[in-house]
Amino acid sequence: MRTWMKVVAATAVMIGSTAVASVVAHADPVPAAGPVATGAPSAGSVRAPSKPEQVTGADDVAPLAVVNLGLSSTRAMFVQCWLRTYWGYTGGIDGELGPNSWKAFQRNLREHWGYTGGIDGDVGSGTVSALQRLLSAHWGYTGPIDGQAGSGTQAAFQRFADACSGLC
Repeated sequence: MRTWMKVVAATAVMIGSTAVASVVAHADPVPAAGPVATGAPSAGSVRAPSKPEQVTGADDVAPLAVVNLGLSSTRAMFVQCWLRTYWGYTGGIDGELGPNSWKAFQRNLREHWGYTGGIDGDVGSGTVSALQRLLSAHWGYTGPIDGQAGSGTQAAFQRFADACSGLC
C-alpha cells in the first residue's frame, strides 16, 4: 500500500510580489497499482489553482511585525508593563513587541531621546538610534549610535527589560 495525499482545499493569493499558499490535505491509502503508480489523480481530488488570486495591494493585508530585538518573551512582557505604566500602551502583555508596543516606546524616545520619526510602530534606524541613546545613558550601551541593533544594543536592552520586571 502506498499513501497518496488528496488535496481537500487550496488557496493561493498574491501579497505584493509574494505568493502565499494554504493547502489542506489528508492521506488516503492507495494500492500500488492504482493512480499513485501512474501519477494520475484519483476521483474526487482537487488540484491547487494554477494561478494565484491577486490581492489589490500590499496595504490590504498588513503583517503584524514583532520586533523583540533579542528579548525573550518574558523580558518583552516586562517592557510592555513599563510601556503600559508610563507611555500609554493599551495592548496585551503578551511578550511580543509589535507595532503598538513600539508606538508607545517611540513616544518616550521622542520626548526624551531625540527620536524625530513618526509614531508609526516601525522599528527603523531612527527608532534604534534613539533607543541606543537611552541605553547609552543608563543601561551600559557603549557602542556607536548607528541605528543597528547589534549584540551590544540587545544586551543593554535586556538590562533595561530586567529593570522593568517589577512593573508586571
